[in-house]
Amino acid sequence: MWTQSLDLHSHSLHSDGEHPVQDVAQLMHEEGVQTWSLTDHDTTSGWAEAAKVAASLGMHFLPGVEITCEPALEPDQNHLAAIGRERASASWHLLAYFPEHQPGMNDETVAGFKAWLEPHQDGRTPRMKAMCQRLTELGMPVDVEDVCRRASGSVGRPHLAQAMVELGYVSSKMEAFETWIGDGLPAFVPHVKPTIAEAVEAVRSANGFTSLAHPLYYGVPSGRLVQRLMQLGVDAVEAVHRSHTDAYRFELMNEAVAKGDQTSSSDEGEMQLPLARRVGGPAAEASRPHTRGAVDPDAAVPLSASSAVRGGGSTFGAGVHHCQPCAADTTPE
Repeated sequence: MWTQSLDLHSHSLHSDGEHPVQDVAQLMHEEGVQTWSLTDHDTTSGWAEAAKVAASLGMHFLPGVEITCEPALEPDQNHLAAIGRERASASWHLLAYFPEHQPGMNDETVAGFKAWLEPHQDGRTPRMKAMCQRLTELGMPVDVEDVCRRASGSVGRPHLAQAMVELGYVSSKMEAFETWIGDGLPAFVPHVKPTIAEAVEAVRSANGFTSLAHPLYYGVPSGRLVQRLMQLGVDAVEAVHRSHTDAYRFELMNEAVAKGDQTSSSDEGEMQLPLARRVGGPAAEASRPHTRGAVDPDAAVPLSASSAVRGGGSTFGAGVHHCQPCAADTTPE
């Protein structure tokens, strides 16, 4: 069974989304979403506004964030070839949710998490300066201040790609990623990232739970991936995503069930498999509005006895994704 009432993976102008928070919330409301999470990259700066707008529209808001992490496994080149991908993403993305937190209220545990997250967000600016410098050396000068002004929270490569389009260096953001700023290309600069284990610990210390976003990007066979996520204490894995075939979605589900944990979720139009049963799970990543759909939360299978349902709600759901596309079908950061 599919549900259209949850969308737990979305982005706004606070990171790489195309719309202000209020517009994202309105789009969700128009699509019939009842529980919504804003999961901007490495920033919580949109939470207060999102909670306020969601309440005015009669939606439940679940505070979330998408944390950019170091890969937990090396990509398997044979697997990459089998799924038709040239390379794996240089980072893994971990969705984190805080169902007990009310934005705007004093919460020492979540304040501690935000303090942990802040240096990782701040690290994006020096990285962007370095990438603009590389482009200048390649004959394509870009004003880093102009790029940073495009983001009200976390600046990332999609903002740089848009600047390159407007300056006439490339015809599209896709071309910018595929030719210049994608992982390992001439203007690419990595940034310091936490490990998955470090991120899981930080989230758990704030009474949150986690789910790995868009696993296809990482080039790891499903069995190895799910086993490693369980070892690291990750609560869920995103199963349904625009980059996932039906076969891959069911493969992830079967692996999660076989190993004792499964989840379902949505990144504004996709869905995930729970590795744990928690309230309102992650969402899969998408790039534009498209038909929502998610596995019924009741179909989610817990991976471990310690992963308990919180608050009597559903586990993970799926919804429509109203964010901009991930350039070059990679995870933007």
